[in-house]
Amino acid sequence: MSTALTHAEDTQITASNGRIALEPNPRRIRAFFAGHAVADTTRSVYLFERGRLPMYYIPRADVRTEFLVPTSTTTHCPWKGDAIYWTIKIGDRRAEDAVWSYPEQFDGSLDLSEYVAFYWDRMDAWYEEDQQVFVHARDPYVRIDAFPSSRHVQVFVGDVLVAETTRPRLLFETGLPTRYYIPRIDVRSEYFVPSPTTTACPYKGTASYLSFTGTTELAPIADLAWFYPFTTAEASGIDNHVSFYPERVGKILVDGTEI
Repeated sequence: MSTALTHAEDTQITASNGRIALEPNPRRIRAFFAGHAVADTTRSVYLFERGRLPMYYIPRADVRTEFLVPTSTTTHCPWKGDAIYWTIKIGDRRAEDAVWSYPEQFDGSLDLSEYVAFYWDRMDAWYEEDQQVFVHARDPYVRIDAFPSSRHVQVFVGDVLVAETTRPRLLFETGLPTRYYIPRIDVRSEYFVPSPTTTACPYKGTASYLSFTGTTELAPIADLAWFYPFTTAEASGIDNHVSFYPERVGKILVDGTEI
């Protein structure tokens, strides 16, 4: 029997204001800056806030507080209260106002006074156990599935067939449309050149891009397709497969039906 409807209720503590919730995170979380693990914990919690990405809140006892310099910065959140800040200083490296905490419990909220949080992009690297995580904390309720398939997938730019396969990988990601990943050998490489663009996904890895070179009838299109040279374990199987933006190509057909 599925526990989807009861799991969160059983594991999370929800504020009376209904806007935030905490859930224990048993994974080892480390945040690195200037060669040091500024935070290293197996006792973090996920903070879920309506309309925002989840965040790690880390016990202050598991943070290298000797690297933290208090600042005069304060901010107010209508759901969590008044925050105070620290700058991280290690040698000649500084991350200004990179760490914050809510020292006093706010009416209707939860007691966050024993925890601190970090601006993700002001740290050099984040790890869950020994796997690096990019962009933001992974949501434990987001699932990635990459399945081999025998569906017939065709990609057209205008009327030009630029990719066709009967061996795609279909990627299903919670809350997002199905993505069709085509083996590189089934993409007509004469129409594409590498792009310098890269993006990172906490669930799949770092993507590289391909630009459409154009034809006598069709203009070039930058960053029309993407692929992952290397993937996370969850997305294993889509490495070096190419996916296309349906809204930017002429059409994508799956078993003869346009998506």
